[in-house]
Amino acid sequence: MPQITLKDIANKLGLSKATVSKALNGSFEISDATKKKVLHAARLLNYTPNQVAVNLRKKQTKTIGVIIPTTVHHFFSKIIDGIIKRAEKDEYLVILLQSNENFSLEKKQVNLLLDKRVDGILISLSNKTNEFVHLNKIIKRNVPLVLFDKIEPSIPCSKVVIDDFKAAYNSVVYLIKKGYKKIAHFRGDFNPKNAVDRFEGYKQALIDNNIEFDPTLVFMCNNNADFEDGYASAKKMITTGIKVDAIFAITDLIAIGAIKYLREQQVKIPEDIAVFGFSNWFMSSVVTPTLSTVDQPAYKMGEMSMEILLSEIRNLQQHNDITHKEVVLPTKLVIRNSC
Repeated sequence: MPQITLKDIANKLGLSKATVSKALNGSFEISDATKKKVLHAARLLNYTPNQVAVNLRKKQTKTIGVIIPTTVHHFFSKIIDGIIKRAEKDEYLVILLQSNENFSLEKKQVNLLLDKRVDGILISLSNKTNEFVHLNKIIKRNVPLVLFDKIEPSIPCSKVVIDDFKAAYNSVVYLIKKGYKKIAHFRGDFNPKNAVDRFEGYKQALIDNNIEFDPTLVFMCNNNADFEDGYASAKKMITTGIKVDAIFAITDLIAIGAIKYLREQQVKIPEDIAVFGFSNWFMSSVVTPTLSTVDQPAYKMGEMSMEILLSEIRNLQQHNDITHKEVVLPTKLVIRNSC
């Protein structure tokens, strides 16, 4: 059955489309009797407004674009949950795209979202993003942009992050206070910023506790910072004879990969080598031994990012100034059996 239009109602009642439209929108220009007649006809014909047309008249699409590096990680799945739940409260549709840590794909996805005329965009940058023309393009189009988790500080937009330096610093200080002195770091690449900040937090914790920083104890996980990276880094560390008593890993996935290899080699955890992760992925509580880690408020990060974006969209629609925010969410250490 074809969708009923304003023209169908107008023809049935012998009115103009403009009169029917104004009546349905409660305009003061239309008499109460005409409004009642139009509403009655609309109900009889099962008329529903064309939401696309309504949004176009309002110069909005009621859609938000979201680009994340991956959907398989528990951290990002919780962020998505927070984003979508908050968007639904304001009846926004979320278009979710995954860059797969691929910079070229991330750029294409930004263009796709701009072509779709989304009302705003949320992005957590890929590990390979090293130039930012595509982000500036969003801003030049006057589309609100919020970066979260993996960000670029130079971009003039709102951001929602944790203090990665402080979280890493506190993790390593905890290990030092437990008596560990030769602490390896399984780090991320030189992009994104949070990987660098976690490395700097690790390094500073050593220096502040009179432990000399040893670059041979730092292992680069420059693929996707995942399970395989942790496994390979632990294998390299053990097979080359490097002696450590603890590992601080940039993510839980890397830490769990390291645990897998160490257990295969009959290395006792934490008696021989302690392991500390980052993000409090659900697997960290079920792996053997259970993994000590940094808890990131993923759901809150998604919810807050969307809250800020919706506020900026409203301000833009009302022709108000937009003041960019940088929100730093708190973290906490979750201590389990791996140290």
